[in-house]
Amino acid sequence: MNRKLIAVFVVLAVVAMAIGGVAAVLVGGDDGDDRDDVAPRRSTGPVDPSVTEPPSPELEPFYSQQLEWSSCDGGNECATLTVPVDYRDVEAGTIELALMRAPAEEPEARVGSLVVNPGGPGAPGTETAKQAKSYFGDPLRESFDIVGFDPRGTGDSAPVDCLSDEELDEFISADPAPDDPGEDQELADSLTEFFQGCVDNSDAIVGHVSTNEAARDMDVLRAALGEETLAYLGFSYGTRLGATYAELFPDKVGRFVLDGATDPQLSVRDSILNQAGGFQLALESYIQDCIDGGDCFLGDTVQEGLDRISGLLEEIDDEPLPANDPDGRELRIGNAFYGLVVPLYSKENWPYLTQALQQAFDGNGTVLLLLSDFYGSRENGSYTDNSLEAIYAINCLDDSTSIEPGQVRRNYDDFKEVSPTFGEVFAWSLLNCRGLQVEPAYEPLEIDGKGAPPIVVIGTTRDPATPYEEAVALADQLSSGVLVSRDGDGHTAYNKDNDCIDTAVEDYLIEGTVPDHGLEC
Repeated sequence: MNRKLIAVFVVLAVVAMAIGGVAAVLVGGDDGDDRDDVAPRRSTGPVDPSVTEPPSPELEPFYSQQLEWSSCDGGNECATLTVPVDYRDVEAGTIELALMRAPAEEPEARVGSLVVNPGGPGAPGTETAKQAKSYFGDPLRESFDIVGFDPRGTGDSAPVDCLSDEELDEFISADPAPDDPGEDQELADSLTEFFQGCVDNSDAIVGHVSTNEAARDMDVLRAALGEETLAYLGFSYGTRLGATYAELFPDKVGRFVLDGATDPQLSVRDSILNQAGGFQLALESYIQDCIDGGDCFLGDTVQEGLDRISGLLEEIDDEPLPANDPDGRELRIGNAFYGLVVPLYSKENWPYLTQALQQAFDGNGTVLLLLSDFYGSRENGSYTDNSLEAIYAINCLDDSTSIEPGQVRRNYDDFKEVSPTFGEVFAWSLLNCRGLQVEPAYEPLEIDGKGAPPIVVIGTTRDPATPYEEAVALADQLSSGVLVSRDGDGHTAYNKDNDCIDTAVEDYLIEGTVPDHGLEC
């Protein structure tokens, strides 16, 4: 289990149903990307020299670069941003970051550029701009150029490569909560092999994909966009990235919104415990909703539903379920776990969890396997991005804390107390950074963002992936933090049919109207 699941892919998930099962998983929009087939459309022109003034003289070539934008993807624009691999040694080489922007739909009302990050870590941010109509309400799309970027090591920005597609299939399908010493060692060995693969395939970049370095990239992007300060909307892990930027560049913070906030000061163990409790709460909310609807297939009480789901997972652990998969795969326990938790990110996706569970109870693992593939960005037998690999590489550079396999079961009681259903799986996440073979370029930061203008921090009361208390903690840590709360289910709050939240976010980003600290929606 990763520190944070890849929220962006789940929040906007739509599972297309066909007779006899699920036909496809879509995120909307046009999948075509012709960025390589067109000539440059326009460039960013000269800007005020104070905008491009670098924090140190050796970074001047990066801060003064002009972006060459090309038409791509049906009305959007693409470009690349050059940044140093190592900010401590700019002579060590450079990488190109992939950018995409959706131009403001009402040019006369344009406020500026809004840089966005969907979370992960590992999710390619260009997809957020590509899917702007799904992520952002009309006021933001009309007022801003929505600018997404693939953070270093992800998407098309020098992506980290650790495993082949076949090895990734095995990695995600393996038992996430081993049953015996032999499986314990298999899991430990798989992590060692994973990080060895990162070094073997991506040695030049794998030690430089930390959040600290991605935040430094964002300041280069700000300058290249010609913005004196950075307007930013980050979701999930994107809140950690935004908070890190605020700590490094408080004088360059513009209007910042951090939605689905994480607490960057938590220990790895406490973070994982929080998330275990978050997913347990989400599962119980899903079961209660089923019961409230009448004639629930899971039983008459939440505990009956939990017991039935736990029993199903135990059966799949003992014997994989057949699935209608073109590659001939069965539903193994790792896939079943991810297929179960993916729909919990969004209440709108609960019906797909119902279909998946009903089908699995009938002995067919097709829908759960499809949902697991969606989590891993697997389509037509291959992976469309490297998010499964990048999330480990980034999280472990940020904090490489890990324990020995023999110590995991000593933590079972604490984890099963907060999550009887998922506790053992999350406890084994304490092993995730075992085998990391590179040293981070920067030490962890103490984050308070002193000197930054108001930063709006949003938490949802029953958020499974970034539990509400983490938003409360981040708003408290930030010297200018403004807490806004959404009472609801699912991950993140903006553009989730809550007018109070949407108005608070849009009024702040567009007009600069700071919401009341403690606003409850």
